[in-house]
Amino acid sequence: MKLTVVGCSGSFPSAESACSSYLVEADGFRLLLDLGNGALGALQRHCGLYDLDAVFLSHLHADHCIDMLGYFVARYYRYEGGRCDPIPVYGPEGTEHRLTTAYADTPTASSMSEVFDFHTVKPGTFEIGPFTVHTDLVAHPVEAYGIRVEHGGKVLTYSGDTGVCEALDGLARDADLFLCEAAFTDGKEDIPDLHLNGREAGETAARARARRLVLTHIPPWTDPQVNLADARAAYAGPVELAAPGATYEI
Repeated sequence: MKLTVVGCSGSFPSAESACSSYLVEADGFRLLLDLGNGALGALQRHCGLYDLDAVFLSHLHADHCIDMLGYFVARYYRYEGGRCDPIPVYGPEGTEHRLTTAYADTPTASSMSEVFDFHTVKPGTFEIGPFTVHTDLVAHPVEAYGIRVEHGGKVLTYSGDTGVCEALDGLARDADLFLCEAAFTDGKEDIPDLHLNGREAGETAARARARRLVLTHIPPWTDPQVNLADARAAYAGPVELAAPGATYEI
């Protein structure tokens, strides 16, 4: 598997990065995990607009899904070649309604289903192209999912947005690469079931025996070096900060 960080800023885009979006490729198949603010533009540096094969939305907060509106426009009104055939979009209950309401004047005015084939995610195991994926509910104020992507004996786990929870420990178990949010700063924010800080991300990676930890979803107002140091103090394996354009072979 190849992982490309399209965007990794939390809450809103920074001057350097779009919000959460991660491209996973194997066997010629391209799966996009989230498409937050600003990510559609950044995606085009790594993949053609019409070359994606599926999209997975961890949850329906804007910094993880709002650029699906622009992607709808690109697919529905394609200038050359006509309207695109639908591609699978996996998201929580109500994904189509949420995106349609955000885009259109009335919930029935959009034709998103003409270019997106919506699938409702529940905890479980299923196939997306060549990938076997496991999803589970994580700790966040809205319905939110972490995802474990398996291919060729290798494992990528993406936390989505979450607080500390057993479900995330299970998803990250023995992962070759654990892409984990670290939005909060240890000792500064203390809001259960919302986000992780660097220390908690490191502790989760240690409990799960993940082989590599990449911290992501760090908002512009948070010092990433503090979270990196906190994660390294809690986890003995390799830790680094996600950066836009970074690639990993898994």
